Amino acid sequence: MKPTLVIAAAALALLAGCAGKVEPQYPPKELTSFDEQANLNTAWSQRVGRGLGRATYPIGPSREDGVIFAADERGEVYALDAESGDTLWRKDLDTPVSSGLNAVAGQVYLGTRNGEVLALNQNDGEIVWRTRVSSEVLAAPQANQQLLVVQSVDGNVTALDRSSGNEVWVHSSSQPALTLRGTGTPQVIDPVTFVGFANGRLATLDNRSGQPLMEMRVAVPQGRTEVDRLVDLDGQPLLTPDGRLYVTSYNGRLLAMEATSGEILWEREHSSYLSPLLVGDTLYTVNEASHILALDALSGRLLWRSEDFEGRWITAPALADNKLVFGDFEGYVHLLDRNSGDVIGRTRVNRSGISLRPLTDGRWVYALANDGRLEALQIRETQ
Repeated sequence: MKPTLVIAAAALALLAGCAGKVEPQYPPKELTSFDEQANLNTAWSQRVGRGLGRATYPIGPSREDGVIFAADERGEVYALDAESGDTLWRKDLDTPVSSGLNAVAGQVYLGTRNGEVLALNQNDGEIVWRTRVSSEVLAAPQANQQLLVVQSVDGNVTALDRSSGNEVWVHSSSQPALTLRGTGTPQVIDPVTFVGFANGRLATLDNRSGQPLMEMRVAVPQGRTEVDRLVDLDGQPLLTPDGRLYVTSYNGRLLAMEATSGEILWEREHSSYLSPLLVGDTLYTVNEASHILALDALSGRLLWRSEDFEGRWITAPALADNKLVFGDFEGYVHLLDRNSGDVIGRTRVNRSGISLRPLTDGRWVYALANDGRLEALQIRETQ
């Protein structure tokens, strides 16, 4: 998560105070015409409370068994029928939500601004358990068969028992003075958890104890200012079935590595705070300038690069109907041909902007705007 979004407000305030009006490093490009090959037709639209709030919390929705679970920053949680948009239930948690949701095996997990983690029953939204962790939670909690692993903004990683919410272990890391607004999202499998930190390090944690089995530095702080020295690993590490791990970092590198040994398979300079996407043998990633890169996942060779969305703060990539899907700061949803990077479809959801990766399933795209409008779009070919 961001999610997982932008440089900390403190850094921007500092820059503005020193220099007056600050011009963006990457001014947003205007959208241009394109050869439309697919339509994004609205199937339904619903309002999810007040949305992500002024701070644009990364409260991404989740889907399981034909139901969309979504929440707003005040703590209203909704269960919506994925095909019709009908509200199945609504629950007011009476506590502000700050993390993405994760719907797994009959429960919905989320984190709050006051450092709580909640498990809700998917059938009615009733709270199954709630547990306090060390600080605010921005990254969606991640589950394996027994554990729910939560990364909080102070750098701690806490493993909770999924059935009871009881603490199993805690792993702590050192935090730099200034970080990006967000935290990494752990990648959890049964034996281990892969987790990136704001200090530029990646760790593999033993899920039995939380002890690190391996640690390595992905990004090294460089530069004269604290902003220049930001090296957060805010994207979720991407693990393949055959054991390759892809990791992005801000002001650092994109690494492909062998997950068990830590052997680096390839690397390239690449500054990103977003999670990459793997489709077949192609890796898609977005850098800090909102340039999209398609790379050969086995060698790191560049296949294509699009700078059409420079400065538009596009989301992490998603896949629907074998097409790439992105949202942007003006509230557009874009479809791209994944083999060429050409724009083939576009629609506008809401002027408040889209900052979270769209949720996708088959030909369905669920785009949550910052003000809480959740729009279900279906992809239809035009030719």
